Amino acid sequence: MELKVLDRTGLENLYHQELERVFADSERRPLRAMLRLQELGRYEALLALEDGEPIGYAMLWLSERPGSALLEYLGTLRGKRNGGAGTRILALLGERYGELFGEAEAPDTGDPEEDSLRQRRIGFYTRNGFRVLDYMCALFGVRFHCLYRGPETDDRRVQEIHRKVYSSYFSAPHMARYIQLPLAPGEAVHPAPRWLEEDEEETEG
Repeated sequence: MELKVLDRTGLENLYHQELERVFADSERRPLRAMLRLQELGRYEALLALEDGEPIGYAMLWLSERPGSALLEYLGTLRGKRNGGAGTRILALLGERYGELFGEAEAPDTGDPEEDSLRQRRIGFYTRNGFRVLDYMCALFGVRFHCLYRGPETDDRRVQEIHRKVYSSYFSAPHMARYIQLPLAPGEAVHPAPRWLEEDEEETEG
């Protein structure tokens, strides 16, 4: 297996063909935000190829810290699931990045089927070398468990690096309104209609 970096067109195609069909609106970052980050050199969309055939993908927000990235999406292409591709992609990502952050939706919806799916997702990451951190976050109204795979053992230091991924991109007012990282125990999640870029916030009123 190998990873191929996608250009703007490749990212757009992957988004429309896969992410729009797999992820709910609340779980999917707008394409325009990904493209903006890609233009800034802060986003990588990777296509996983096996014997020259596309089999999966990984999409990562690059930290200003060298070798550090926030894994936003990891998946296998429709029709090619359950073959261990996700584990193999993570192994390649481990060679590419010294440390990886992750955010997994909290299994607290009250829907047994959905919560079971979210719990299995967290289990997948922990089986592949990630640990669940001692803090949670809420991003644009959605609660997440925070995950990490890397050399840092101090969760406060990990939290600082994790938060800086967002604070180096968003303004302080936007951070205060939409990025609760960390989310304190018992703290209410700030409501948000969806992921909003700062220029969109003005039009929301």
